[in-house]
Amino acid sequence: MISNPTPQRALRGHMPQRPTPRAATTGEHHAQLAGRLTLRDRWLARMLHEHKVFTTQQIVELCYPTMRAANHRLLDLFKWRVVDRFQPFVSTGTAPMHYVLDIAGAVALAYEDGLDPKQLGYRHEDAIGIAHSLRLAHTVGVNGFFTDLVALSRQSGARGRLTAWWSELRCGRLFGDMVRPDAYGRWREDGHQIEFFLEFDFGTEDLGKLGRKLHGYEKLATATGITTPVLVWLPTNRRETTARRALADALSQLDRPALVPVATSAADVAGVAGEDNPAAARWLPISGPASRRPGRLRLVELARLWPHVEPPSAVPSSTAAQAQQAPAELAAPDPLPPPLPTSRFRR
Repeated sequence: MISNPTPQRALRGHMPQRPTPRAATTGEHHAQLAGRLTLRDRWLARMLHEHKVFTTQQIVELCYPTMRAANHRLLDLFKWRVVDRFQPFVSTGTAPMHYVLDIAGAVALAYEDGLDPKQLGYRHEDAIGIAHSLRLAHTVGVNGFFTDLVALSRQSGARGRLTAWWSELRCGRLFGDMVRPDAYGRWREDGHQIEFFLEFDFGTEDLGKLGRKLHGYEKLATATGITTPVLVWLPTNRRETTARRALADALSQLDRPALVPVATSAADVAGVAGEDNPAAARWLPISGPASRRPGRLRLVELARLWPHVEPPSAVPSSTAAQAQQAPAELAAPDPLPPPLPTSRFRR
């Protein structure tokens, strides 16, 4: 007797996609790209080289006016091998498209900076390999934190601006002997600016390990003479409450806790006036005078309440560290895209 208890509807799946023709990475193709790539295309390639992967929505937040415009241009860049793409597996629904740098994009960046492409250390297998990385969700989450700030900076009449954004890999190369933050950023608003290291927690890291990282930040501040706040982003308010106890205990064990200002926030904490971005009033300092002020603070208010951490000039306080980068390393790109061309036929 033959039986098949599996209903037919359970056997249905997504229709297979037809393959999209893509260019071969030949010298002739690289030459043709010289007349096709816009300033925004090249900037996006630099951002992908620095930050590894972006979803379509994050790319819209970075540099496109609409999802339709982004998809139209990204399809061209995919065909030209400037970017590559993949969709991670999810148990329900469909994951967003994720984009990484492809071979033609890396070659264009290298020659634009007068480098041999081999000096970049780029390998397509490594770039697309993030699709299988267990840190993919973490990397996308960290990048989403900053693309929110970029989108806020691009709004008409925006009060604030993200002026620096370094990836985990760049931070590791510069500070890795003491700390390895998930990212570094600098935010300017209302005449104040604040530099910060980001610790992005998904709720899986041991809180004791998170607290022990503060010793490394104290060591870095002592060695450089620069006090840089540490912002800890957590998935839920409940996790934040538990983490704050662990972080407060770790701060109490430091020799100079004032060198490590710490503030926390959670993804499910909504900012005031409907704002839902990292610059909104959602941060709770752990120690110091600011911790005794009721309510959550805006990102720029941390600079006002920690005046000793605000850089004294418009020059980044980490410029000296940036100057130590390897000769073949690309400089960190400006976190905001270049201005659009004035042509009415721009893409």
